[in-house]
Amino acid sequence: MPDRRGRLITIEGLDGSGKTTLVSGLESALAERGLPVLRLREPGGVEVSERIRALVADPSLTVHPHTEALLFAAARAQLCAEVLLPALDDGRWVLLDRFVDSSLAYQGGGRGLGLEAVARINELATQGCRPDRTLLLRVSRSTGRRRLDDRGGERDRMELEQDAFFSRVESAYDALATGEPERFRTLDAHKDASAVLVDALDALADILQDRVTS
Repeated sequence: MPDRRGRLITIEGLDGSGKTTLVSGLESALAERGLPVLRLREPGGVEVSERIRALVADPSLTVHPHTEALLFAAARAQLCAEVLLPALDDGRWVLLDRFVDSSLAYQGGGRGLGLEAVARINELATQGCRPDRTLLLRVSRSTGRRRLDDRGGERDRMELEQDAFFSRVESAYDALATGEPERFRTLDAHKDASAVLVDALDALADILQDRVTS
């Protein structure tokens, strides 16, 4: 993949870890620094991907793990082709709520499909695009569940999974972070939102500095 002018920052973690809140805070913080920022989410971000999001989230459906992995990859492929890669080529900083690591953790680890198999289909989907930095929000399952309860609303199909599933997801995330320490930064998401934002900006300091000096 050719070098791209923009930067891709991905935010990962279990539901209830505060990803959406952190993305919002980072969006404001980077914009204040004069950076052209685009905020996206997965699955979603464009019409085709949003329709796939509704499908995979539907708790009334029983979706085979292979189908699930391919649907997430399909949504990702459309987002990359339609919005993400052009934005990076234009020099924008993209804040993306979930990316390939979510599929590796949830389908590769949680569903037991294996990291290698899930990575292969996503290489095609992303056209080789990789994050410049990934912020992994680490939170206990009990805290994440309590936050989801406080948020209210109907749980989606993934959120209704059992604790054993999420334990496998957590283990996969930890393995990914350990395997790529230069890309991952793990943040304590038990802290309040303002403290997590400070930690996140610290975790991006080297990338921000590269932008100033380049």
